Amino acid sequence: MSISGIGTDLCDIRRIAELLEKFGDRFKAKVFTEGERATCDMRADPASCYAKRFAAKEAVAKAIAGEATGALPWHSVEVANDGSGRPRAVLHGAAAERVSGEARVHLSLSDDPPYALAFVVVEAP
Repeated sequence: MSISGIGTDLCDIRRIAELLEKFGDRFKAKVFTEGERATCDMRADPASCYAKRFAAKEAVAKAIAGEATGALPWHSVEVANDGSGRPRAVLHGAAAERVSGEARVHLSLSDDPPYALAFVVVEAP
């Protein structure tokens, strides 16, 4: 395996909080999967949770982009957590089609309010 792509994104948590305040469930449904919404809505600080996932979607899109690939649908990248809480990117549809079945997507999320950060490394054969 070798690195086939990297991506990073920085998101202002305050911006996501404003979008949540202004558009509520409409914004959530447009950008986040049902699983992501369930995870973030039960957190003490939902805006931070949503901001990290927003940044992750952007970082994954950058890591798997090609010269002529275009934008990805928001729901094609889903952030889930394994049993230990470690985040992982689950690729669906258009995102999954851009990588080989053997590719591994490594995702790291962090926040230091007012910012949330995502970093992605994609390994492929």
